[in-house]
Parts: sequence; C-alpha cells; structure tokens
Amino acid sequence: MHTELLVEQACKPWAPLPMDQQWPTAVFDVHCSACPRLHSFHEQNRVKFPDHFNGPVPPFGPESAQLLIVGLAPGLHGANRSGRPFTGDYCGDLLYSSLNKFGFATKAQSVAVGDGLQLRNARVSNAVKCVPPENKPTPAEIKTCNTFIARELVEHPPQAILALGLVAHQAVLKATGHKQSAFKFGHAAQHDLGAVRLFDSYHVSRYNTQTGRLTAPMFEAVLQAIVDYLPDHLPQ
Repeated sequence: MHTELLVEQACKPWAPLPMDQQWPTAVFDVHCSACPRLHSFHEQNRVKFPDHFNGPVPPFGPESAQLLIVGLAPGLHGANRSGRPFTGDYCGDLLYSSLNKFGFATKAQSVAVGDGLQLRNARVSNAVKCVPPENKPTPAEIKTCNTFIARELVEHPPQAILALGLVAHQAVLKATGHKQSAFKFGHAAQHDLGAVRLFDSYHVSRYNTQTGRLTAPMFEAVLQAIVDYLPDHLPQ
C-alpha cells in the first residue's frame, strides 16, 4: 500500500484491537494499538500536535527492493510528523543524501510525503513503528513490534539489510531467528544470515554525526560495500 494512503488512514480515529488480535499479523497495521504506552503517547500527541501524522509509520520504498534499511523508531517531529521514515528531521539528511549518491534515491533530501522522492531498489523501515517517549522504546515494545519486521522479511525478502544502530541490529537478528551472541554489532560489520547479508552502521542520528562518531565517508563506505554485494544494483 502506498505511504500516502497509509497516512490518510492513520489520521482516522483509532480503535483498540480485539484481545485476540493484539499481536500484529500483517507487514504493517496503520491502526496497531498493541503497545499501550506508545498508543497513549500517540493520543496525547494528537492533541498537542494535530498537524502531525501521530501513528505507526509505514515502511517506505518498493516491496521488491534488494536492500532493506532498518532504523530505531520515528522521531517525534520527524517521521512522526511527516508519516515517512527519516523524513522531516536531521536524521534523514545523511541517510537520503547518501542513498541518492549511490543510486538508491531519486533526491538527496526527504522533506515530506508527496515531495516526489522515490527509492530505487531500497526500502526503509524501523524496528519500532511508533514514536516512543524520549525516543526510548522499552524491551517489551521492541519485542512486540518485531513481528512487523519478521513478517516483512518473509513476504518481501531482501538480499541485504542495513541495520542503523544496535537496536535495529538486534531486531533483525530476532526477526530472522538468530542468536544475538553469535553476531556482534559493529560499524561496517557484515554478517551472513542464510540467504541475506546484514550490514551494520552507527545510527545516522544528530548526536553521532555531530560528535564525529559517524561521518559521511564512514557511512558511504558501508553503502559501497552493499552496492558491491548487490551486483544487480546499478546507480541511476
């Protein structure tokens, strides 16, 4: 389903799921209310920020993409405002400019849904689909939301996954049934998970980029490794 339609649906009043449907069973549920704390936070933000998306943020990009990029969670005034991952705040600057440089995105900036940006052979998602208070999801919320990533990997299997940060790394391992202890997170690390290869990068957060923990050349080196791994991907 297109992001624009999901955004429209998410703006409708939420209704709690029946008790026998509390665990998400689809790749994405725009009205998921499985995490009470996150659902309550959305309802509070609907009052504070009525112009925001304020709902579970859907993945962005073609379902047939060879590359799946997994982040942590929507930012309060970023993806939670715009309704698209890494869109509308600082975190998306390095991500989309780099994707554009390597032919995965048609534009170097992701401003808002409907800005004409398209992803090519890449799809962006999050380990947690809803914005958490203080940008800190609980272990239980990460576990609950992992069902979405697991389902997505089954229905739209990529050839490569880029995990942005430790939480995303762990979410991918859990979704694919691998032991955390067997695959240590590290920037530029690569892990073979059967038919898919997992690539790690520090998160493209403002803190990491401003402190120099993650630089543009460092991030681009990871994308170059992914391009080298995907021989069918050609820069546009």
